Amino acid sequence: MTRLDELLYEMTRYDDKDVKRIQHFLKVHEFARLIGLEENLDPYTQEVLEAAAIVHDIGIHKAEEKYGRNTGKYQEMEGPGEARTMLTALSWPQEVIDRVCYLVGHHHTYDNIDGMDYQILVEADFLVNLFEDGSTPDTQKSVFERIFRTEGGKRLFRLMFESGEE
Repeated sequence: MTRLDELLYEMTRYDDKDVKRIQHFLKVHEFARLIGLEENLDPYTQEVLEAAAIVHDIGIHKAEEKYGRNTGKYQEMEGPGEARTMLTALSWPQEVIDRVCYLVGHHHTYDNIDGMDYQILVEADFLVNLFEDGSTPDTQKSVFERIFRTEGGKRLFRLMFESGEE
């Protein structure tokens, strides 16, 4: 079993029968993995991306406990500490932990995106959220124009949300 597989199991355990959130991170992870492969990320960046996709919403539970809600800003505040604890317990390399925690702490911030791992994580999260939130075609179009930059992300968006051929 790979480190990523162990992280998938640990995050599933962490979400403790919260099936909606488990399903969410699994979908975000798969879209992030697929886009990263299409964008030909180097193996290190691919692993960072996939780890961040798995734990990207880890701050939700703590945000709900502390603030009574789980807005993106609260997730960004509470997520890095939770991610660091989990990744450290699983003996991940410190440099990977640091970047994953940065991504978790910024994945709802859409200006100054620095790095393909960050860009792809944001795109993968939007692919899932646009569907899960029942967004309108106007919202989908706006998000596409503002956020999507990778060819893989654009392709998946078009396949999922636009009618007609790719």
